[in-house]
Amino acid sequence: MAKEQQKAFHHRATLKQKNKPFKRRFATKNSLRDKSKGRTQRASVKGKVLRKHSRADRRNAVRTEQRKKRDELVTSTRIFTGRHRAPKIVAVIPLCANTDTSRIVRSLFECVDETYDECAGATRVLNVARFKQSIQFVEVSRNVLDILDVAKVADYMVMGLSADEEVDAFGEHCLSAIQNQGHVGVFPVVQGLDLVAAKRRGDVRKSLQSFMTHFFPDADKVYAADSSTDLQSVLRMVTTQAPRGIRWRDTRPYMLAERVEFDASAADPQVGRLAITGYIRGANLSANRLIHIPSFGDFQIEHILAVPVAMEAAAGAAIEEDDEPVELDRADPALQDSLVAANEPDQLNNEQTWPEDAEMDAWKTQMAQMEQQEEEAERANGGRVVRVPKGMSAYQAAWIPEDDNEDEDSDSDSDMSDDDEDMDGEYSDAESMASDNAEQEYEDVNTAGATSVNGADDQDEDLLSAEEEAAHLKAYLKERERRNRDDAQFPDEVDTPMDRQARERFARFRGLQSFRTSPWDPYENLPLDFARIFQFENFKRTQQRVLRATQTAPARVGMRVRIVLQNVPRDVMAHAENAGSQRPFVMFALHQYEHQMSVVHFTVTRSADYEEPVRSKDPLVVHFGFRRYTVRPLFSQHLHGGATVNNVHKFERFLKPGEVSVGTIFAPIQFGTVPVSLYLPTSHDGALPTLVGTGSSMHANPSRILAKRVILTGAPFKIHTRGAVIRYMFFNSDDVNWFKPVQIYTKYGRVGHIRESLGTHGYMKCFFDGPIKQMDTVCMNLYKRVFPKWNTELWSEHNQTDEQKRQWIGPVVEPSVAMEI
Repeated sequence: MAKEQQKAFHHRATLKQKNKPFKRRFATKNSLRDKSKGRTQRASVKGKVLRKHSRADRRNAVRTEQRKKRDELVTSTRIFTGRHRAPKIVAVIPLCANTDTSRIVRSLFECVDETYDECAGATRVLNVARFKQSIQFVEVSRNVLDILDVAKVADYMVMGLSADEEVDAFGEHCLSAIQNQGHVGVFPVVQGLDLVAAKRRGDVRKSLQSFMTHFFPDADKVYAADSSTDLQSVLRMVTTQAPRGIRWRDTRPYMLAERVEFDASAADPQVGRLAITGYIRGANLSANRLIHIPSFGDFQIEHILAVPVAMEAAAGAAIEEDDEPVELDRADPALQDSLVAANEPDQLNNEQTWPEDAEMDAWKTQMAQMEQQEEEAERANGGRVVRVPKGMSAYQAAWIPEDDNEDEDSDSDSDMSDDDEDMDGEYSDAESMASDNAEQEYEDVNTAGATSVNGADDQDEDLLSAEEEAAHLKAYLKERERRNRDDAQFPDEVDTPMDRQARERFARFRGLQSFRTSPWDPYENLPLDFARIFQFENFKRTQQRVLRATQTAPARVGMRVRIVLQNVPRDVMAHAENAGSQRPFVMFALHQYEHQMSVVHFTVTRSADYEEPVRSKDPLVVHFGFRRYTVRPLFSQHLHGGATVNNVHKFERFLKPGEVSVGTIFAPIQFGTVPVSLYLPTSHDGALPTLVGTGSSMHANPSRILAKRVILTGAPFKIHTRGAVIRYMFFNSDDVNWFKPVQIYTKYGRVGHIRESLGTHGYMKCFFDGPIKQMDTVCMNLYKRVFPKWNTELWSEHNQTDEQKRQWIGPVVEPSVAMEI
């Protein structure tokens, strides 16, 4: 038995049958599929020839790229070489209170054996014969506006530090502001290092270097102002290196003025022609474009003259300006940009049916009878009571129709309900007190001459004391904080009013099945302000065409020119005279269409240093590239993946920290991406300007829809598997039937719809895609489009109060006191 188990039956290998493989010229489909093992041959791209490049082809491509980069470098540095070269602008910025910029510039002059001119003002030109370069130093005071303006036009920046004093809060704020708007090459220079003990100099250098590297990683060395070797190194790098440009700045012409002259007009001495002399930088300039001067606005060019100055005389003669300026370009009235920024809307340009003559006669007869009846009624009743601002006489009040007051009140009520009631459905105590104060500014006047009790005699009694004003302000700030907290915990949730029907309260809202894909016409029910703006059919193509137009402009980059502006107020000259001695005077040229108004958007990220709530429509000062405005922006969500299918974006009531939002305002068109900074109109702490947020500009797009969302919530009353009875969302059956088509959902993810109304107290039967829980909350989303207000104004430094001007100026220690320290 054991032997039988040991012998196992099996066939020998020689007895296995092996069939001869079938031979044919073409294999079958199955064999080809098995042989490829799932691999498929990729089809060639249509219209593209795929060929293997040889080594010679690759070398030629590398040489072509090198030649292209070399040509770009030569073009960028060509304006700084030659006999009529333009000087490189070096801004000297003090970061400490005891930093003396004039001593730093004097040391730079002395290290190359040049004479420092004490009476030259804020700008001085240094000709470095060794490197055949010229440097224009601009000394800036401790003013944030001046520092930002000169940083926009500078090729290099010298940061003045102190060896015995740390950089104060003002200096750190200036560094952050420069970092936000873009910067060029930075050279940190420290003063007073020779007064520090020898064993501590290395530590001081390392500490300052670590501080500067935090803001500017390329600033890898700190130079001593008392060392001739370090200063020569600074001059060597400034003269031999190619300046690193700022992309948003280099696409447009700009200038740092060397001389400003004003020629008053004979008709009006307050207006005249302004001649600005300097070097064109960035891009070529045409006389048909507009010039923007910060804090003053845009002006037209009359003509442009070429006034070259030779930095080096051929035979060692004196360097003088040419006697006969050459006209480069003169403005063409047919092609010159207009100063009209907005369209004039035609309110009668609508479809209307003109009445016939018989209807007009009947209407005139009826109106005459009604006016006669009203006059008789007023004479019988002793006049009509009209609510007017204080100070208006009874005769003036008699001309105000009664219907106009009613319409005005109804319009104001509707605006108030749209803007304020959407926040939480009720008014705060602080706002009610503010409305009471607004009511005290009006009075009821009888057209017969009798004044109501709220007359001018009680005006002094109605004024609030300082303690009451402080209490009202405290209550208002507390209410803002509460709303911000509620919006963070329960975003967009609104209580349905019990004393008002929901279909009236939310009459302008609509329901969307899908927020991203549901259709929404961007041109329906637009406000009248949208008839004043400009819109492009293709913004990107227009931008490319406008930027290419600068290549053929007559006034080339690097030329010393005199730009004559027309219709300039005398205040600009007063600012220029002040700028010539203490402050820089800069100007930027606008591209075509950049003066016209449109709906402008920009991204903004809230600053971590500012913790107070920032609400939409709050007044802010925006630094939009080289322009500044006073705005009230609307904030909305920013989608990183691009716009939605219907271009609808959710409106944000508050600017949330840690998130990127989009601000929307009415503003002039801006081509290209420029940095954006938001400041409070008045400093929060009274010492430094309060930075609210930073970001960058986006394309002008009036068709971007900002949808304000409100969420109506209800609670389950009875649950029957997939069905449930919901209450507290509405309080009458008419509202339930009105909002019946709108889709509802729960916070736990169930989706459903309203089936029918139960009773008369707002109970409703709903069905969902699954069973819901008793602890769940039923929600309904409603949306309404919101629009920005036409309240954008040019921010001017000269129109600010003394307190607002003081926030831009930092503390300064006099040089004599600094030496004693």
